[in-house]
Amino acid sequence: RKMEGYGRFLALLASTLLVGFVSVILSLVWIFHYREGLSWDGSAGEFNWHPVLIITGFVFIQGIAIIVYRLPWTWKCSKLLMKFIHAGLNTIAMILAIVSMVAVFDFHNAGNIPNMYSLHSWIGLTAVIFYSLQLFLGFAVFLLPFAPVHLRAALMPIHVYSGLTIFATVIATALMGITEKLIFALKNPAYSASPPEAILVNCLGLLLVIFGSIILWMASRPHWKRPPEENTKILRPIGATPESTEVESTMTNSSNADKSDLRSNAEAARKQNIKFDEAGQRSTM
Repeated sequence: RKMEGYGRFLALLASTLLVGFVSVILSLVWIFHYREGLSWDGSAGEFNWHPVLIITGFVFIQGIAIIVYRLPWTWKCSKLLMKFIHAGLNTIAMILAIVSMVAVFDFHNAGNIPNMYSLHSWIGLTAVIFYSLQLFLGFAVFLLPFAPVHLRAALMPIHVYSGLTIFATVIATALMGITEKLIFALKNPAYSASPPEAILVNCLGLLLVIFGSIILWMASRPHWKRPPEENTKILRPIGATPESTEVESTMTNSSNADKSDLRSNAEAARKQNIKFDEAGQRSTM
């Protein structure tokens, strides 16, 4: 089907990619021009991996993973392929987030700096833990072909809500983190004097808010969701797709079955499949 507001969607998508890409570039400019660059030796350069990887992975890549189902030119791809892409992007984001956390703890331990004392660190670690749980449950329930359809349908609203909540929390935590870093790092001139570094990083924070806002808007528009799977794909053998329904078991001896019963079973399965599929298009890990 033709997407409603296709031009508007493309404009928002282009804006999202541009803002996200510029955010990553600004984080690198900040680290290499104003800070000590990147290293892995316990120095400040090791800490600098933290903002770069968080912005690149936990913000930018996670944001793209959220809206990947919305791309209309992927609607002809199999749902399973899109699930793998969605899960793969989230896995990359998770790995980058974990590496960024290791960099912080390693830097703190090398410099005898206390760990986990700020609100930023509390919320940040909570976001990583819940994101890991979200990713694990997403794999177990929605990607592997073992969970029953009714369980997926029941968990989908929770999966969607928690995914968007985690993403928004990551944006807020990133803003807290870059502000905290500026307050600690800028002494002469101080942050309050608005030196060029402070202005650059404040602009970076604004871009993160814009990026997150556009992603959440695109993910919450029902008319931009992936359309339901074709009805002809319903009557597949059990295990053919994760969305296979239980109707096949009633059709084992379909050659001898009454045609009216067959149509009744197929119609019930079609309604159940479409209901679940409509919920499934909003999926975000």
